[in-house]
Amino acid sequence: MSPAVMSAAVMDKPLSIEVKKVNRPEPGPDEALIKVHCIGICGSDVHYYEHGRIGRYVVEKPIILGHELAGEVVQVGEKVTNVSIGDRVAVEPGITCGRCEYCKSGRYNLCPDVVFMATPPVDGAWAEYVTVRSDFLYKLPDEMSFEDGALLEPLSVGFHAMRRGKVGPGDRVLVVGLGPIGLLAIQAAKLFGVTEIYGSDVVPFRRELALEMGATGVVNPLDGDVQGQLSQLTEEKGIDVIIETSGNSKAISDTIHLVKRGGRIVFVGLPATNEIPLDIPQLVDSELNVYGVFRYANTYPDAIQALSRSQLDMGKIITHKYPLSRIKEALEVARTQKDTSIKVMIYPHGGENK
Repeated sequence: MSPAVMSAAVMDKPLSIEVKKVNRPEPGPDEALIKVHCIGICGSDVHYYEHGRIGRYVVEKPIILGHELAGEVVQVGEKVTNVSIGDRVAVEPGITCGRCEYCKSGRYNLCPDVVFMATPPVDGAWAEYVTVRSDFLYKLPDEMSFEDGALLEPLSVGFHAMRRGKVGPGDRVLVVGLGPIGLLAIQAAKLFGVTEIYGSDVVPFRRELALEMGATGVVNPLDGDVQGQLSQLTEEKGIDVIIETSGNSKAISDTIHLVKRGGRIVFVGLPATNEIPLDIPQLVDSELNVYGVFRYANTYPDAIQALSRSQLDMGKIITHKYPLSRIKEALEVARTQKDTSIKVMIYPHGGENK
């Protein structure tokens, strides 16, 4: 009997992607087969599509991209006990070894042997079905949509940033860069009890959306004197924690001067250059704490619990919806319309208009 097939978006070279019929994967003993309901387009997907590489990760053979997904369990391996057929699940896309010192200490995001979806040469999930090791599947509560389940992946970056920055309810937080990660960092801050959250971005649409999603106030770096704008917004109380998601070199350098003495800076966005000047005397004199963020670890269960009991509407960041058959059009929107698009969501089985 011939193997079952499915539709998948296959990229063979930069700016070239096509929906093709490929063999549907079969779950191993500890895996489940997931029917993908929806899957987001991430900035890394766009970068691979446009340039064919990110740093040392190079697309050298046809690849399926996509790693922000949720769906339904339709088949399970013989050793799977934590999920059942019919369960609605979110997928954590980085499968770690579980044996190294980082995995054993709980910092499995630093596992040197992680297999991360849509990171060459590993295929992702812009497809009708995908297999996932079952311990990286998380059941969704009935009140949580598939879209929220897919957005748990980028939300987890913000969630992890809050933990790294030791953010608490009494902090005044500034999120620099209001793309998908920045906007969801605002939601993460709200889940951590923060009531004063400010945003910074040069794009008016993104600043307006940040306010809709609960930001206390926003600043435009192009207006100059960002410190003055923040002083006015905070009534000169200052910023306790900066979450830098833009990756802009100047924005990264400026964080040292925008946070109050004794404050914390969390670097999330990756800059285009390896070396960026930082005012070290200012950092030392102000006794600042600086943290880096690499993906996330141990976020999905807590984020699901917190989000399911909140009134947050993460779906506001979904600006466009497309079926898998229009993946190239969707990618071009994400690539070229950054002033009006935030999160583009793909629906491999249809349902994008529901």
